[in-house]
Amino acid sequence: MSARLPLRLLAGTLLLLAGAAVAQSTATPTMPPISTPLPPAPDREPHAAVKLADYRYDDLLWENDRTAHRIYGHALEAAEPPSGSGIDSWGKNVIWPFTDRQLRSGDQHSYHGEGLDFYNVGTGRGAGGLGIWHDNKLWTSRNYTRYRILKNGPDAADFEVDYAPWPVEVDRRVWETRRFTLPLGTQFTRMVSTLSSDKPGPLIVGIGIGRHTIGSSEGALTVDRAHGVLSFWSAEDGVHGRMAIALKVDPAMIVDVKNDFDNYLVLLKVEPGKPFVYYSGSAWDKGVGGFRSRAEWDRYVLAAPADFHVPTDRRQGKTQ
Repeated sequence: MSARLPLRLLAGTLLLLAGAAVAQSTATPTMPPISTPLPPAPDREPHAAVKLADYRYDDLLWENDRTAHRIYGHALEAAEPPSGSGIDSWGKNVIWPFTDRQLRSGDQHSYHGEGLDFYNVGTGRGAGGLGIWHDNKLWTSRNYTRYRILKNGPDAADFEVDYAPWPVEVDRRVWETRRFTLPLGTQFTRMVSTLSSDKPGPLIVGIGIGRHTIGSSEGALTVDRAHGVLSFWSAEDGVHGRMAIALKVDPAMIVDVKNDFDNYLVLLKVEPGKPFVYYSGSAWDKGVGGFRSRAEWDRYVLAAPADFHVPTDRRQGKTQ
């Protein structure tokens, strides 16, 4: 696997793997009972992938050898209202891609032997969605409207999406382009967000972790403002277990950390038209990441490297 990775990416991957090795438990988790097994994977080698699920209202799926996610397309707004721009995270316990086969089963919420979706995004931000914080309220976009796949593996899943203009109160509109990059060997997707506005002046961006996503209670949140970290360990959902979510942001950009009804939020001051970087990570306590306790997850999140430099060589993919 390493022979296929660029040296720069490989170095970062090894750093992340080394940090995870310290955190991981050797305990074997008790897995949920298997429903009907999925069709066999065509390739069981570890690789990253991004996939448009045009058979399911244009969900966008991305995953690597450790974690898996999706965001929702514009078509879902009419089919399953209310549908929003939060980020979904799936439990994953195999090193090869599984989300497309899982979703095609029509029963993605059950365990078929490779992972499952039991994280309930709802109207919240899920695992790192954002909005504009104004007048003590989070103003959020609807689902993405266009996408561009920049790289579909094997060493990284890399794509961009556009969010159509949405209102902030009655006198301002904003819109966003966001790039998602998930290399092999890490729990973290790197986001580069560019927000635009029809009026000048800074924006306060709220990046969130959903509060009511798993089980009947909220779980536990660790906040380390000095290092720009929010780390969440969910309540337990019976045989499904727990999901762990984390955000990493540039500490110099933080305005505040607070809650609304749906989310734990870190608030950043952002200039329209100026890209900024943040990281969204997740793990399943029964998954390949090997995180069986809140302490293990918190240690990994704190040690994981983060580069908040905004790239100047933004490649352009095909707009869909």
